Amino acid sequence: MRTIVELPEEQLQGLTALCRREKISRAEAVRRAVAGLLDEQKPSEDGLALGFGLWKGRKLDSRQYVEQLRKEWR
Repeated sequence: MRTIVELPEEQLQGLTALCRREKISRAEAVRRAVAGLLDEQKPSEDGLALGFGLWKGRKLDSRQYVEQLRKEWR
């Protein structure tokens, strides 16, 4: 798909310099930038896996923990 993007002159100069260094087209540079932005926005499935079972082995259950925190707010 084709699209038109307007960039400030400063960004265009930076993009041109980057493309020369990397020996890639502007279109490729923009595709990479968009792909990186989209990857940053994806929810991390690893984060879910890391959080699973965090309370296992604790003597205090999560409800008691929340109640303790709420007492601090009063």
